[in-house]
Amino acid sequence: MIASQLRGGRATKPITQIAKILLQNPQKHTPISPPTQCHHNPPWVLQTSVYSTQFPEYEMPSVTWGVVQGRKERLVSRVIICDYLKSLGIVPDELENLELPSTVEVMRERVEFLQKLGLSIDDINEYPLVLGCSVRKNMVPVLAYLEKIGIQRSKLCEFINNYPQVLHASVVVELVPVIKFLRGLDVEKMDIGYVLQKYPELLGYKLEGTMSTSVAYLVSIGVTPRDIGPMVTQYPYLLGMRVGTVIKPFVDYLVSLGLPKKILARMLEKRAYLFGYDLEETIKPNVDCLVAFGIRREALASIVAQYPQILGQPLKAKMSSQQFFFSMKLKIDPEGFARVIEKMPQIVSLNQHVIMKPVEFLLGQGIPSEDVAKMVVKCPQLVALRVELMKNSYYFFKSEIGRPVKELVEFPEYFTYSLESRIKPRYQRLKSKGIRCSLKWFLNCSDLRFEERLQGEYIETEISGPSFCMGRKLELPGVGNEMVSDEEDENEDEILYRRTVSL
Repeated sequence: MIASQLRGGRATKPITQIAKILLQNPQKHTPISPPTQCHHNPPWVLQTSVYSTQFPEYEMPSVTWGVVQGRKERLVSRVIICDYLKSLGIVPDELENLELPSTVEVMRERVEFLQKLGLSIDDINEYPLVLGCSVRKNMVPVLAYLEKIGIQRSKLCEFINNYPQVLHASVVVELVPVIKFLRGLDVEKMDIGYVLQKYPELLGYKLEGTMSTSVAYLVSIGVTPRDIGPMVTQYPYLLGMRVGTVIKPFVDYLVSLGLPKKILARMLEKRAYLFGYDLEETIKPNVDCLVAFGIRREALASIVAQYPQILGQPLKAKMSSQQFFFSMKLKIDPEGFARVIEKMPQIVSLNQHVIMKPVEFLLGQGIPSEDVAKMVVKCPQLVALRVELMKNSYYFFKSEIGRPVKELVEFPEYFTYSLESRIKPRYQRLKSKGIRCSLKWFLNCSDLRFEERLQGEYIETEISGPSFCMGRKLELPGVGNEMVSDEEDENEDEILYRRTVSL
Protein backbone atom coordinates (compact mmCIF):
# COMPACT_ATOMS: atom_id res chain seq x y z
CA MET A 1 0.00 0.00 0.00
CA ILE A 2 2.74 2.40 1.01
CA ALA A 3 4.80 1.51 -2.07
CA SER A 4 1.78 2.22 -4.30
CA GLN A 5 1.32 5.57 -2.57
CA LEU A 6 4.95 6.41 -3.16
CA ARG A 7 4.73 5.50 -6.84
CA GLY A 8 1.52 7.45 -7.33
CA GLY A 9 2.76 10.42 -5.41
CA ARG A 10 -0.38 10.36 -3.13
CA ALA A 11 1.33 9.80 0.21
CA THR A 12 -0.48 11.84 2.85
CA LYS A 13 2.19 11.46 5.55
CA PRO A 14 5.75 12.82 5.35
CA ILE A 15 8.18 10.27 3.98
CA THR A 16 10.17 10.24 7.23
CA GLN A 17 7.07 9.11 9.13
CA ILE A 18 6.42 6.36 6.58
CA ALA A 19 10.02 5.19 7.00
CA LYS A 20 9.56 5.01 10.79
CA ILE A 21 6.39 2.93 10.40
CA LEU A 22 8.20 0.48 8.12
CA LEU A 23 11.16 0.15 10.42
CA GLN A 24 9.13 -0.15 13.64
CA ASN A 25 6.58 -2.68 12.30
CA PRO A 26 8.37 -4.86 9.75
CA GLN A 27 6.04 -7.82 10.41
CA LYS A 28 2.97 -5.79 9.53
CA HIS A 29 4.19 -4.59 6.20
CA THR A 30 6.59 -7.35 5.22
CA PRO A 31 5.23 -10.80 4.26
CA ILE A 32 8.29 -12.67 5.53
CA SER A 33 11.21 -11.26 7.48
CA PRO A 34 14.45 -12.98 8.34
CA PRO A 35 15.17 -13.85 11.93
CA THR A 36 18.05 -11.39 12.13
CA GLN A 37 17.26 -7.70 11.53
CA CYS A 38 20.24 -6.44 9.59
CA HIS A 39 19.38 -2.80 10.08
CA HIS A 40 20.28 -2.99 13.78
CA ASN A 41 23.96 -3.47 12.88
CA PRO A 42 26.38 -0.52 12.70
CA PRO A 43 26.17 1.25 9.30
CA TRP A 44 29.74 0.25 8.33
CA VAL A 45 29.06 -3.46 8.79
CA LEU A 46 27.84 -5.39 5.76
CA GLN A 47 26.06 -8.65 6.37
CA THR A 48 24.70 -11.28 4.02
CA SER A 49 21.46 -12.98 4.96
CA VAL A 50 21.42 -16.76 4.79
CA TYR A 51 17.88 -16.48 3.56
CA SER A 52 18.75 -14.47 0.50
CA THR A 53 18.01 -17.40 -1.79
CA GLN A 54 14.77 -18.37 -0.08
CA PHE A 55 13.34 -14.91 0.40
CA PRO A 56 13.64 -12.60 -2.61
CA GLU A 57 12.87 -9.70 -0.28
CA TYR A 58 16.58 -9.69 0.66
CA GLU A 59 19.52 -9.78 -1.70
CA MET A 60 23.30 -9.76 -1.52
CA PRO A 61 24.76 -6.51 -0.19
CA SER A 62 25.79 -3.87 -2.69
CA VAL A 63 29.17 -2.21 -3.02
CA THR A 64 27.82 0.86 -1.20
CA TRP A 65 28.42 1.29 2.50
CA GLY A 66 25.40 0.66 4.69
CA VAL A 67 23.07 -2.07 5.83
CA VAL A 68 21.31 -4.78 3.86
CA GLN A 69 17.74 -3.70 3.16
CA GLY A 70 14.61 -5.11 1.67
CA ARG A 71 13.03 -3.74 -1.45
CA LYS A 72 10.55 -1.54 0.36
CA GLU A 73 13.20 -0.30 2.75
CA ARG A 74 15.46 0.57 -0.18
CA LEU A 75 12.63 2.44 -1.82
CA VAL A 76 12.03 4.44 1.34
CA SER A 77 15.74 5.14 1.74
CA ARG A 78 16.01 6.28 -1.88
CA VAL A 79 13.16 8.74 -1.42
CA ILE A 80 14.67 10.06 1.82
CA ILE A 81 18.07 10.50 0.13
CA CYS A 82 16.55 12.22 -2.89
CA ASP A 83 14.66 14.60 -0.58
CA TYR A 84 17.93 15.33 1.20
CA LEU A 85 19.72 16.05 -2.10
CA LYS A 86 16.90 18.31 -3.24
CA SER A 87 17.14 20.25 0.01
CA LEU A 88 20.78 20.97 -0.89
CA GLY A 89 19.89 22.08 -4.40
CA ILE A 90 21.14 18.90 -6.10
CA VAL A 91 18.91 17.56 -8.88
CA PRO A 92 18.73 13.77 -8.42
CA ASP A 93 17.07 12.93 -11.73
CA GLU A 94 20.18 11.29 -13.20
CA LEU A 95 20.51 9.07 -10.12
CA GLU A 96 17.36 7.13 -10.98
CA ASN A 97 19.27 4.07 -12.23
CA LEU A 98 22.19 4.48 -9.85
CA GLU A 99 22.52 2.36 -6.74
CA LEU A 100 22.47 4.72 -3.76
CA PRO A 101 23.72 4.10 -0.20
CA SER A 102 21.30 2.65 2.30
CA THR A 103 21.29 5.60 4.65
CA VAL A 104 21.18 9.34 4.23
CA GLU A 105 24.19 9.62 6.56
CA VAL A 106 26.41 7.92 3.97
CA MET A 107 25.17 10.26 1.23
CA ARG A 108 25.76 13.24 3.50
CA GLU A 109 29.32 12.03 4.01
CA ARG A 110 29.87 11.95 0.23
CA VAL A 111 28.45 15.41 -0.33
CA GLU A 112 30.46 16.93 2.51
CA PHE A 113 33.64 15.23 1.30
CA LEU A 114 33.19 16.67 -2.21
CA GLN A 115 32.47 20.11 -0.77
CA LYS A 116 35.58 19.97 1.40
CA LEU A 117 37.51 19.06 -1.74
CA GLY A 118 36.27 22.32 -3.24
CA LEU A 119 33.34 21.27 -5.44
CA SER A 120 30.21 23.40 -5.27
CA ILE A 121 26.62 22.26 -5.57
CA ASP A 122 26.63 23.52 -9.16
CA ASP A 123 29.71 21.40 -9.87
CA ILE A 124 27.99 18.33 -8.48
CA ASN A 125 24.92 19.07 -10.59
CA GLU A 126 27.15 19.05 -13.68
CA TYR A 127 27.92 15.39 -12.97
CA PRO A 128 25.63 14.06 -10.21
CA LEU A 129 26.78 10.48 -10.87
CA VAL A 130 29.81 11.32 -8.76
CA LEU A 131 27.54 10.74 -5.75
CA GLY A 132 27.58 7.05 -6.60
CA CYS A 133 31.26 6.85 -5.61
CA SER A 134 32.14 5.59 -2.16
CA VAL A 135 34.37 7.89 -0.15
CA ARG A 136 36.48 5.05 1.19
CA LYS A 137 36.53 2.73 -1.80
CA ASN A 138 36.67 5.25 -4.66
CA MET A 139 37.38 8.86 -3.78
CA VAL A 140 40.18 8.55 -1.25
CA PRO A 141 42.30 5.98 -3.19
CA VAL A 142 41.94 7.84 -6.50
CA LEU A 143 42.75 11.26 -5.02
CA ALA A 144 45.74 9.86 -3.16
CA TYR A 145 47.10 8.32 -6.37
CA LEU A 146 46.57 11.52 -8.36
CA GLU A 147 48.52 13.44 -5.77
CA LYS A 148 51.25 10.81 -5.83
CA ILE A 149 51.80 11.13 -9.61
CA GLY A 150 52.27 14.88 -9.43
CA ILE A 151 48.92 16.67 -9.33
CA GLN A 152 49.11 19.21 -6.53
CA ARG A 153 46.53 19.01 -3.79
CA SER A 154 45.45 22.57 -4.55
CA LYS A 155 44.70 21.47 -8.14
CA LEU A 156 42.70 18.35 -7.28
CA CYS A 157 39.39 20.21 -7.17
CA GLU A 158 39.95 21.64 -10.64
CA PHE A 159 41.03 18.24 -11.93
CA ILE A 160 37.92 16.47 -10.54
CA ASN A 161 35.73 19.27 -11.83
CA ASN A 162 37.16 18.81 -15.33
CA TYR A 163 37.05 15.02 -15.28
CA PRO A 164 34.84 13.69 -12.45
CA GLN A 165 34.60 10.28 -14.13
CA VAL A 166 38.06 9.49 -12.76
CA LEU A 167 36.51 8.84 -9.34
CA HIS A 168 34.84 5.73 -10.78
CA ALA A 169 38.18 4.30 -11.93
CA SER A 170 40.17 1.53 -10.32
CA VAL A 171 43.65 2.69 -9.42
CA VAL A 172 45.31 -0.65 -10.10
CA VAL A 173 43.30 -1.77 -13.13
CA GLU A 174 42.80 1.52 -14.99
CA LEU A 175 44.98 4.39 -13.75
CA VAL A 176 48.34 2.70 -13.15
CA PRO A 177 48.55 1.18 -16.70
CA VAL A 178 47.96 4.59 -18.29
CA ILE A 179 50.74 6.17 -16.28
CA LYS A 180 53.10 3.32 -17.19
CA PHE A 181 52.18 3.83 -20.86
CA LEU A 182 53.03 7.54 -20.67
CA ARG A 183 56.35 6.80 -19.00
CA GLY A 184 57.05 4.26 -21.72
CA LEU A 185 56.66 7.06 -24.28
CA ASP A 186 59.45 8.97 -22.52
CA VAL A 187 57.14 11.46 -20.85
CA GLU A 188 59.21 12.72 -17.93
CA LYS A 189 57.98 11.72 -14.48
CA MET A 190 57.82 15.34 -13.41
CA ASP A 191 55.62 16.14 -16.43
CA ILE A 192 52.97 13.46 -15.82
CA GLY A 193 50.86 15.74 -13.63
CA TYR A 194 51.12 18.57 -16.15
CA VAL A 195 50.06 16.29 -19.02
CA LEU A 196 47.05 14.95 -17.12
CA GLN A 197 45.95 18.41 -16.03
CA LYS A 198 45.92 19.51 -19.67
CA TYR A 199 44.09 16.41 -20.84
CA PRO A 200 42.62 14.41 -17.92
CA GLU A 201 40.52 12.30 -20.29
CA LEU A 202 43.70 10.33 -21.05
CA LEU A 203 42.96 8.34 -17.92
CA GLY A 204 39.84 6.97 -19.58
CA TYR A 205 41.43 5.65 -22.78
CA LYS A 206 42.25 2.01 -23.45
CA LEU A 207 45.92 1.38 -24.08
CA GLU A 208 45.32 -1.00 -26.97
CA GLY A 209 43.05 1.47 -28.74
CA THR A 210 43.46 5.06 -29.89
CA MET A 211 46.63 5.89 -27.97
CA SER A 212 48.70 2.98 -29.32
CA THR A 213 47.58 3.43 -32.93
CA SER A 214 48.28 7.17 -32.83
CA VAL A 215 51.84 6.60 -31.63
CA ALA A 216 52.45 3.80 -34.16
CA TYR A 217 51.31 5.98 -37.08
CA LEU A 218 53.48 8.94 -36.03
CA VAL A 219 56.52 6.68 -35.93
CA SER A 220 55.61 5.26 -39.35
CA ILE A 221 55.75 8.71 -41.01
CA GLY A 222 59.21 9.42 -39.60
CA VAL A 223 58.70 10.87 -36.13
CA THR A 224 61.61 9.79 -33.94
CA PRO A 225 60.36 7.53 -31.12
CA ARG A 226 62.32 9.44 -28.51
CA ASP A 227 60.49 12.62 -29.54
CA ILE A 228 57.02 11.17 -28.89
CA GLY A 229 57.33 11.97 -25.18
CA PRO A 230 58.06 15.68 -25.70
CA MET A 231 55.26 15.83 -28.28
CA VAL A 232 52.79 14.34 -25.78
CA THR A 233 53.98 16.75 -23.11
CA GLN A 234 53.44 19.70 -25.43
CA TYR A 235 50.12 18.52 -26.89
CA PRO A 236 48.69 15.45 -25.09
CA TYR A 237 45.46 15.64 -27.09
CA LEU A 238 47.14 13.87 -29.99
CA LEU A 239 46.88 10.58 -28.07
CA GLY A 240 43.12 10.87 -28.21
CA MET A 241 42.96 11.53 -31.96
CA ARG A 242 41.94 8.76 -34.30
CA VAL A 243 44.40 7.97 -37.05
CA GLY A 244 41.85 7.32 -39.80
CA THR A 245 39.69 10.39 -39.26
CA VAL A 246 42.11 13.03 -37.94
CA ILE A 247 45.85 12.34 -38.08
CA LYS A 248 46.22 10.60 -41.46
CA PRO A 249 44.03 13.07 -43.42
CA PHE A 250 46.04 15.92 -41.87
CA VAL A 251 49.36 14.35 -42.90
CA ASP A 252 48.15 13.39 -46.38
CA TYR A 253 46.95 16.92 -47.12
CA LEU A 254 50.22 18.59 -46.13
CA VAL A 255 52.17 16.04 -48.16
CA SER A 256 49.92 16.87 -51.13
CA LEU A 257 51.12 20.49 -50.87
CA GLY A 258 54.66 19.31 -51.58
CA LEU A 259 55.92 18.91 -48.02
CA PRO A 260 58.03 15.73 -47.72
CA LYS A 261 57.01 13.37 -44.91
CA LYS A 262 60.41 13.60 -43.26
CA ILE A 263 60.21 17.38 -43.14
CA LEU A 264 56.65 17.15 -41.85
CA ALA A 265 57.80 14.73 -39.15
CA ARG A 266 60.52 17.14 -37.99
CA MET A 267 57.98 19.94 -37.98
CA LEU A 268 55.47 17.97 -35.90
CA GLU A 269 58.16 16.99 -33.41
CA LYS A 270 58.61 20.65 -32.56
CA ARG A 271 55.00 21.80 -33.03
CA ALA A 272 52.67 18.97 -32.11
CA TYR A 273 49.88 21.52 -31.53
CA LEU A 274 49.42 21.66 -35.31
CA PHE A 275 47.20 18.59 -34.92
CA GLY A 276 44.73 20.85 -33.18
CA TYR A 277 43.99 22.80 -36.37
CA ASP A 278 40.81 21.55 -38.02
CA LEU A 279 41.58 20.32 -41.53
CA GLU A 280 38.31 21.18 -43.24
CA GLU A 281 37.38 24.33 -41.35
CA THR A 282 40.78 25.97 -40.88
CA ILE A 283 43.72 24.49 -42.80
CA LYS A 284 42.20 24.04 -46.24
CA PRO A 285 40.49 27.47 -46.23
CA ASN A 286 43.78 29.10 -45.21
CA VAL A 287 45.69 27.40 -48.02
CA ASP A 288 43.01 28.52 -50.50
CA CYS A 289 43.32 32.02 -49.05
CA LEU A 290 47.06 32.09 -49.72
CA VAL A 291 46.49 31.08 -53.33
CA ALA A 292 43.76 33.71 -53.69
CA PHE A 293 46.21 36.41 -52.58
CA GLY A 294 48.68 35.47 -55.31
CA ILE A 295 50.90 32.96 -53.56
CA ARG A 296 52.26 30.44 -56.06
CA ARG A 297 51.31 26.83 -55.34
CA GLU A 298 54.90 25.69 -55.57
CA ALA A 299 55.73 28.05 -52.70
CA LEU A 300 53.08 26.69 -50.32
CA ALA A 301 55.30 23.94 -48.90
CA SER A 302 58.06 26.44 -48.17
CA ILE A 303 55.61 28.78 -46.44
CA VAL A 304 54.25 25.99 -44.23
CA ALA A 305 57.77 24.78 -43.38
CA GLN A 306 58.87 28.27 -42.36
CA TYR A 307 55.76 29.32 -40.47
CA PRO A 308 53.48 26.35 -39.62
CA GLN A 309 51.28 28.55 -37.42
CA ILE A 310 49.94 30.19 -40.56
CA LEU A 311 47.71 27.13 -41.03
CA GLY A 312 45.65 27.92 -37.94
CA GLN A 313 45.30 31.69 -38.00
CA PRO A 314 42.36 33.83 -39.14
CA LEU A 315 44.31 34.29 -42.33
CA LYS A 316 41.86 36.05 -44.61
CA ALA A 317 41.44 38.98 -42.25
CA LYS A 318 45.18 39.25 -41.57
CA MET A 319 46.17 39.00 -45.23
CA SER A 320 43.61 41.61 -46.22
CA SER A 321 44.80 43.99 -43.52
CA GLN A 322 48.49 43.56 -44.32
CA GLN A 323 48.00 43.80 -48.08
CA PHE A 324 46.10 47.09 -47.66
CA PHE A 325 48.80 48.36 -45.29
CA PHE A 326 51.63 47.45 -47.70
CA SER A 327 49.75 49.12 -50.54
CA MET A 328 48.99 52.36 -48.70
CA LYS A 329 52.08 52.85 -46.55
CA LEU A 330 54.85 51.05 -48.41
CA LYS A 331 53.54 51.47 -51.99
CA ILE A 332 53.91 47.74 -52.66
CA ASP A 333 51.37 46.30 -55.09
CA PRO A 334 49.51 42.97 -54.48
CA GLU A 335 51.97 41.00 -56.59
CA GLY A 336 54.90 42.37 -54.62
CA PHE A 337 53.07 41.62 -51.39
CA ALA A 338 52.65 37.99 -52.49
CA ARG A 339 56.40 37.71 -53.14
CA VAL A 340 57.07 39.16 -49.68
CA ILE A 341 54.84 36.54 -48.04
CA GLU A 342 56.56 33.76 -49.98
CA LYS A 343 59.94 34.84 -48.66
CA MET A 344 58.83 35.70 -45.11
CA PRO A 345 55.33 34.46 -44.20
CA GLN A 346 55.72 35.64 -40.61
CA ILE A 347 54.84 39.10 -41.88
CA VAL A 348 51.14 38.22 -41.81
CA SER A 349 51.34 38.33 -38.00
CA LEU A 350 53.83 41.18 -37.65
CA ASN A 351 52.55 44.32 -35.98
CA GLN A 352 52.25 47.21 -38.40
CA HIS A 353 53.96 49.60 -35.97
CA VAL A 354 56.96 47.26 -35.93
CA ILE A 355 57.01 47.19 -39.74
CA MET A 356 56.96 50.96 -40.01
CA LYS A 357 59.98 51.62 -37.77
CA PRO A 358 62.64 50.26 -40.19
CA VAL A 359 60.76 51.74 -43.14
CA GLU A 360 60.68 55.18 -41.53
CA PHE A 361 64.39 54.92 -40.78
CA LEU A 362 65.20 54.19 -44.43
CA LEU A 363 62.95 57.01 -45.61
CA GLY A 364 64.64 59.31 -43.12
CA GLN A 365 68.01 58.66 -44.77
CA GLY A 366 66.73 60.17 -48.00
CA ILE A 367 65.96 56.91 -49.78
CA PRO A 368 62.94 57.40 -52.09
CA SER A 369 59.76 55.49 -51.13
CA GLU A 370 59.79 53.49 -54.38
CA ASP A 371 63.35 52.32 -53.63
CA VAL A 372 62.36 51.38 -50.08
CA ALA A 373 59.50 49.32 -51.56
CA LYS A 374 61.97 47.52 -53.84
CA MET A 375 64.24 46.81 -50.87
CA VAL A 376 61.39 45.33 -48.84
CA VAL A 377 60.22 43.10 -51.70
CA LYS A 378 63.75 41.89 -52.30
CA CYS A 379 64.56 41.39 -48.61
CA PRO A 380 61.42 41.29 -46.42
CA GLN A 381 63.57 40.62 -43.33
CA LEU A 382 64.25 44.36 -43.27
CA VAL A 383 60.88 45.08 -41.65
CA ALA A 384 61.69 42.84 -38.69
CA LEU A 385 65.09 44.34 -37.88
CA ARG A 386 65.87 46.50 -34.87
CA VAL A 387 66.34 50.11 -35.86
CA GLU A 388 69.33 50.51 -33.50
CA LEU A 389 71.26 47.82 -35.37
CA MET A 390 70.28 49.29 -38.72
CA LYS A 391 71.58 52.68 -37.63
CA ASN A 392 74.97 51.28 -36.66
CA SER A 393 75.30 49.40 -39.96
CA TYR A 394 74.18 52.44 -41.97
CA TYR A 395 76.59 54.82 -40.26
CA PHE A 396 79.48 52.41 -40.84
CA PHE A 397 78.44 52.19 -44.49
CA LYS A 398 78.45 55.97 -44.87
CA SER A 399 81.53 56.80 -42.81
CA GLU A 400 83.85 53.86 -43.45
CA ILE A 401 82.77 52.18 -46.66
CA GLY A 402 81.74 55.46 -48.25
CA ARG A 403 79.64 54.03 -51.06
CA PRO A 404 76.54 55.58 -52.69
CA VAL A 405 73.17 54.66 -51.15
CA LYS A 406 72.26 53.05 -54.47
CA GLU A 407 74.32 50.02 -53.44
CA LEU A 408 72.08 49.54 -50.39
CA VAL A 409 69.04 49.64 -52.63
CA GLU A 410 70.60 46.98 -54.86
CA PHE A 411 71.72 44.86 -51.90
CA PRO A 412 69.35 45.48 -48.93
CA GLU A 413 70.55 42.23 -47.36
CA TYR A 414 73.49 44.32 -46.08
CA PHE A 415 71.40 45.26 -43.02
CA THR A 416 70.77 41.61 -42.11
CA TYR A 417 74.47 40.84 -41.53
CA SER A 418 76.15 41.38 -38.18
CA LEU A 419 78.23 44.53 -38.16
CA GLU A 420 80.78 43.30 -35.62
CA SER A 421 81.21 39.69 -36.73
CA ARG A 422 80.96 39.97 -40.52
CA ILE A 423 80.80 43.45 -42.06
CA LYS A 424 83.68 45.14 -40.19
CA PRO A 425 86.18 42.24 -40.23
CA ARG A 426 85.67 41.49 -43.90
CA TYR A 427 85.79 45.12 -44.98
CA GLN A 428 89.02 45.66 -43.06
CA ARG A 429 90.57 42.64 -44.79
CA LEU A 430 89.53 44.05 -48.17
CA LYS A 431 90.86 47.49 -47.29
CA SER A 432 94.23 46.11 -46.19
CA LYS A 433 94.60 44.36 -49.56
CA GLY A 434 93.34 47.33 -51.52
CA ILE A 435 90.44 45.39 -53.01
CA ARG A 436 87.36 47.31 -54.08
CA CYS A 437 84.24 45.27 -54.74
CA SER A 438 80.48 45.30 -54.32
CA LEU A 439 78.72 44.63 -51.04
CA LYS A 440 77.30 41.40 -52.38
CA TRP A 441 80.73 40.12 -53.42
CA PHE A 442 82.27 40.17 -49.95
CA LEU A 443 79.19 39.61 -47.77
CA ASN A 444 77.05 37.03 -49.60
CA CYS A 445 79.40 34.08 -49.19
CA SER A 446 80.69 31.73 -46.55
CA ASP A 447 83.90 32.38 -44.60
CA LEU A 448 85.69 29.71 -46.61
CA ARG A 449 84.56 31.20 -49.91
CA PHE A 450 85.58 34.68 -48.76
CA GLU A 451 89.10 33.46 -47.98
CA GLU A 452 89.31 31.83 -51.41
CA ARG A 453 88.31 35.11 -53.02
CA LEU A 454 90.96 37.00 -51.08
CA GLN A 455 93.64 34.54 -52.22
CA GLY A 456 92.60 34.83 -55.85
CA GLU A 457 94.77 36.73 -58.27
CA TYR A 458 91.81 38.49 -59.79
CA ILE A 459 88.29 39.46 -58.84
CA GLU A 460 85.88 37.10 -60.52
CA THR A 461 83.25 38.54 -62.80
CA GLU A 462 80.14 39.71 -61.00
CA ILE A 463 77.22 37.49 -61.84
CA SER A 464 73.84 37.25 -60.23
CA GLY A 465 74.39 35.68 -56.83
CA PRO A 466 72.58 32.73 -55.37
CA SER A 467 68.83 33.15 -55.27
CA PHE A 468 67.60 32.43 -51.77
CA CYS A 469 64.03 31.90 -50.66
CA MET A 470 63.56 31.08 -46.99
CA GLY A 471 62.91 27.40 -46.59
CA ARG A 472 64.32 26.33 -49.96
CA LYS A 473 67.70 25.33 -51.36
CA LEU A 474 70.05 27.82 -52.90
CA GLU A 475 69.50 28.25 -56.62
CA LEU A 476 72.87 28.89 -58.23
CA PRO A 477 73.07 30.77 -61.50
CA GLY A 478 74.09 28.96 -64.65
CA VAL A 479 72.69 25.57 -63.70
CA GLY A 480 69.13 26.02 -64.92
CA ASN A 481 66.50 24.82 -62.50
CA GLU A 482 68.73 22.16 -60.95
CA MET A 483 69.17 22.35 -57.20
CA VAL A 484 72.86 22.06 -56.42
CA SER A 485 74.01 20.25 -53.31
CA ASP A 486 77.47 19.47 -51.97
CA GLU A 487 76.08 16.46 -50.16
CA GLU A 488 75.53 14.13 -53.10
CA ASP A 489 75.07 11.09 -50.92
CA GLU A 490 72.46 12.67 -48.67
CA ASN A 491 68.76 12.14 -49.06
CA GLU A 492 67.10 15.10 -50.79
CA ASP A 493 64.52 15.47 -48.03
CA GLU A 494 67.24 15.67 -45.39
CA ILE A 495 69.09 18.31 -47.39
CA LEU A 496 65.93 20.34 -47.76
CA TYR A 497 65.26 20.12 -44.06
CA ARG A 498 68.77 21.23 -43.11
CA ARG A 499 68.37 24.28 -45.28
CA THR A 500 64.91 25.13 -44.00
CA VAL A 501 65.12 28.32 -42.00
CA SER A 502 63.24 28.09 -38.69
CA LEU A 503 62.34 31.42 -37.07
